[in-house]
Amino acid sequence: MRHHGHSTPPAPADTAALPRSDWATLSRLLPYLWQYKWRVLAAIAFMLAAKVANVGVPVLLKNLVDAMSIQPGQPAALLVVPVGLLLAYGGLRLSTSFFTELRELVFSKATQGAARAIALQTFEHLHALSLRFHLERQTGGMTRDIERGVRGIESLISFSLFNIGATLIEVLLVLSVLGVKFDVWFAGITLAALVCYIAFTVWVTEWRTQFRREANEFDSAAHSKAIDSLLNYETVKYFNNEAFEAQRYDQSLQRLRTARLKAQTTLSMLNAGQQVIIAVGLVAMLWRATEGVAAGRMTLGDLVMVNAFMIQLYIPLNFLGVMYREIKQSLTDLDKMFTLMDREREVADAPSAQALVVPPEGAALCFENVHFAYDPARPILKGISFDVPAGKTVAVVGPSGSGKSTLARLLFRFYDIQQGRITLAGQELRQLTQGSVRQAIGIVPQDTVLFNDTVEYNIAYGRPGASRAEVEEAASAARIHDFIAATPKGYATMVGERGLKLSGGEKQRVAIARTLLKNPPILIFDEATSALDSANERAIQAELSSVAQNKTALVIAHRLSTVVDAHEILVMEAGQIIERGTHAQLLAANGRYATMWALQQSGEAA
Repeated sequence: MRHHGHSTPPAPADTAALPRSDWATLSRLLPYLWQYKWRVLAAIAFMLAAKVANVGVPVLLKNLVDAMSIQPGQPAALLVVPVGLLLAYGGLRLSTSFFTELRELVFSKATQGAARAIALQTFEHLHALSLRFHLERQTGGMTRDIERGVRGIESLISFSLFNIGATLIEVLLVLSVLGVKFDVWFAGITLAALVCYIAFTVWVTEWRTQFRREANEFDSAAHSKAIDSLLNYETVKYFNNEAFEAQRYDQSLQRLRTARLKAQTTLSMLNAGQQVIIAVGLVAMLWRATEGVAAGRMTLGDLVMVNAFMIQLYIPLNFLGVMYREIKQSLTDLDKMFTLMDREREVADAPSAQALVVPPEGAALCFENVHFAYDPARPILKGISFDVPAGKTVAVVGPSGSGKSTLARLLFRFYDIQQGRITLAGQELRQLTQGSVRQAIGIVPQDTVLFNDTVEYNIAYGRPGASRAEVEEAASAARIHDFIAATPKGYATMVGERGLKLSGGEKQRVAIARTLLKNPPILIFDEATSALDSANERAIQAELSSVAQNKTALVIAHRLSTVVDAHEILVMEAGQIIERGTHAQLLAANGRYATMWALQQSGEAA
């Protein structure tokens, strides 16, 4: 973060280079859940109740089997004892399901609330990041990371707390029952089998995590290529490159297929090893129990109880590999989302930043010896100084690459300057809140990008909440109302992805209407009429000149005919102002501006 000059733009932070431990990721998640602490505690209580009931089922089953060993001719005992045990057995079974469903019901609000809060915070943070980050990102891969991260929250909580945690609690209860009721060998065999099972599962899952991570990376890469190609549909068609795009996508899918095959092969190895351990443990336990029954130390009910305990334990353990893998993957996915949230803001408000105060007479704009470079090796602005008095219009002209559009980006604080200062109404830009600065500036950009929504939505975006009458008034001023009204759906017409259903001129007029609706005290016109025909350009230019009356306006233009009425014209070249003055003064100076004017006039005449 930079708030003062004489610094170079930082390289984008690669926080992914510093891997976060699983415990650190979990600790980041806990505060979101702890906002629902009573639900968390209630869910844990229901989970414990469900496990106690579950462990009670084999115990009752044992008593039920033993109760059947009665003397012939005792109908009362046959009727009363087993019926009571059967009812208790059914009640415990029902209690297990009942408490489990109560747990899910109580905890779902906490899970969904945490997922919503994290997703919203990530979304807000992404909007707060600098333009540099968004120019370098891959939209498809990033949205995939967020989607997987949100989904990973639910998986992580479900598997870690209510599957792994619940299974461990059940293991402790079973070991306690076996150790107290029988000899220590039963608890020892069970514990040894569990330790071997868990150690093998963790070891193999850790080893095969790399293949799952590779698969995810290739999945994101394939998704990014597909999204990028579809967004640039017209360019693909222009150059007849459908086969080339399909080949690129297929290469990504092939890498994804190879990684997924490795993941599946190692999963089969994991499952086979788990079954061997379970089988050995189960045989050892049943052998010990059968020997006990034969020796008279144990009843038939005890044998049934031991077998039921083993089945109850090993059914969830069968999924331990899946659960552990999902937990690890969820932690990885969640960490990626937290990494996005940890991405440092290149341009941030100073701790003492104040809101911009625009005086009644308007906000004067001043660049004082401004130096700026996107990359330190390639300076863009070299000591730029100029003033736009309050309520006046200053135009900037010059060849492409001279740094004209960079002025607008700096005013919006998409980047911070390295040297000099920019002031609005006498207030230093870096000491103002970005929100208040952007609220006070309206821009018609050179390249208009629209939301994939209706025409009305895109115009009203300049001032959300504006009435339909205000939207239509702005559209009329931008000379697009008649066109919209003539379409079958009128203002409900969808503009398509990035506004591709509209022509360049129509998109530009929507952008002008949007800015007119915002009605800010400071206006920036960056080649605002470049996509318009001459007749529409003259009409809209007159409208823009009328709107700019008594407003501070910075006009960036290529066509000099659109800026002849500006109070001052600046001629930029290679990041420097080489000429300045009114249209008449610059023509009289017979310099670079006069040459450009002559060339454009001869071109129009031809």
